[in-house]
Amino acid sequence: MNWKLCVGLLLGLGIGFGCRWLGVPAPAPPVLVGALLVVAMTSGYTLTDKLLASRPARNHVNCGGPTGETQGTRS
Repeated sequence: MNWKLCVGLLLGLGIGFGCRWLGVPAPAPPVLVGALLVVAMTSGYTLTDKLLASRPARNHVNCGGPTGETQGTRS
């Protein structure tokens, strides 16, 4: 399992435990539908990031390298 996922889960559980123990309102939606909305938004963001990162860049020829020159400005 990814270590970032483990740290995130432990951090979430710790924050939830601390909020409940101290009587502080939890920084999350109070109903299941709201919690599912947060999960859906996070999943969509992550999946879209993976999809876009796996496709080749369409405009890489317009990006400048270390000098900042693009293919159109090179002589």
